[in-house]
Amino acid sequence: MGPLLGLSLRQLTGRRRLLLIVLLALLPISLAALVSALLGEDETSNRDFTNTLLDGLLIAGILPLVTMVLATTAFGNELEDRTLSYLVLKPVPRSLIVLPKLLASIIVGGPMLIASGVVATLLGASSMGAIIVVVDSEFQAAAAVGLAVFAGVVTYTAIFTWAGLISTRALAFALIYVFLWEGLLTSFLGGIRYLSVRGYTLGILHGIDDQSFGSLGERVIEFPAAIVGAVVVSVTFFWLTVRRLRTMDVP
Repeated sequence: MGPLLGLSLRQLTGRRRLLLIVLLALLPISLAALVSALLGEDETSNRDFTNTLLDGLLIAGILPLVTMVLATTAFGNELEDRTLSYLVLKPVPRSLIVLPKLLASIIVGGPMLIASGVVATLLGASSMGAIIVVVDSEFQAAAAVGLAVFAGVVTYTAIFTWAGLISTRALAFALIYVFLWEGLLTSFLGGIRYLSVRGYTLGILHGIDDQSFGSLGERVIEFPAAIVGAVVVSVTFFWLTVRRLRTMDVP
């Protein structure tokens, strides 16, 4: 599994792809710093803006975009070069082929997305913007963001890795899914949030720290439902990816 993980990491860390991820990850931090500096000591406005920034920009937009770009191409090189057959012919379980691909996408995108959310949260909680003093409440808020974003990264990665094996146009379908289902419909239809990665991520965020993210309370699902949903979806799509690898015709 180690050599395949290393190969997958090299495939996903192209210069242009990394530059795009870094720029997207820096966007919430830049906006949080700018607004915090403009609002100054207005703690309530800072916190409300940070909540909107995390929900509307990071969780609803940047998080799925980054994981989509990585995960849908996790098997891309093998499919394009027609070398996937060399992997599936090896006497190893298919799960040990899929797992390194998932881990590679999570390792490349996860830390930058988590850092983006955590730093933006701390900037929003700081009255001075550029000076960050971490106290108990800010630490809890930062931990909530980190854990929620990590759950979202894992869940999206499982879905989009499967999509990358199902279709050569997975990226286009993933874009439609993200902006139509996760973005538009979940904003207006509450029941869909129980079948939404965005809903799971926000539910975990609010469930860990409902004080800092109280303004999200009206549009989040219950904390246990969010955890169960994220775990079930991740495991299900991991299994579907393994099954797809077993049954697909490999050239």
